[in-house]
Amino acid sequence: MHRRRTVIVVSAALVAAPVLTACGGTEHPGTAAVVGGDRITVAQLEGRVKEVRTAQRAAIPDDSQYQQTIARTSSLTRDTLRGMVLDRVLDRAAADAGVSVTRRDVGRLRAGLEQQAGGATALKSVWLDQYGVAPRRIDDNLRTEVEAQKLAAALGADMTTADGKAVFWKAMARASEELNIDLNPRYGSWDVQKSSRVDTRTPWVKEVTAAGERQAA
Repeated sequence: MHRRRTVIVVSAALVAAPVLTACGGTEHPGTAAVVGGDRITVAQLEGRVKEVRTAQRAAIPDDSQYQQTIARTSSLTRDTLRGMVLDRVLDRAAADAGVSVTRRDVGRLRAGLEQQAGGATALKSVWLDQYGVAPRRIDDNLRTEVEAQKLAAALGADMTTADGKAVFWKAMARASEELNIDLNPRYGSWDVQKSSRVDTRTPWVKEVTAAGERQAA
């Protein structure tokens, strides 16, 4: 229907992103990630996942279809953590560049997207189905959209060009270095080149995400 602006600004730049990987090798009991000295707890992560699963369950009353949705979004926990970490990296990069986002900015973007989607309810459905964003988190997500656009503009980065993408990701890499991102090994490690957490091959770490997904469902 329409493309996320973060996808346009951020994900489209991945081919030009620099390499920067956090160690991801330190155990933090009850912690999913440490970003700039601040913890993202496992409870916070599981709460975000539960929000999405609850919204999906409400939108898909048929058990068979719901199970198909769970299977299709089996990486929800990892994807959610990636988003939570990336948001903090973007916040730091934006602060470094003197960029700020207002409620009015977010409201304008949401109004335009709702018009494109055919109303507020339709927008919630699209964001939940296509992007795994719970209805209550849409404004947070759109704030990220605006912030990414403003950062690119502040940097003079034309995100349709390789040079522009390189400029944007240099700023993101610098922010990642400042934040010293450390993921719990069960979730992998952080790689700015992919704007994502990446799987860490640590066979001694038990994978618990599947169990967490079942509980959240």
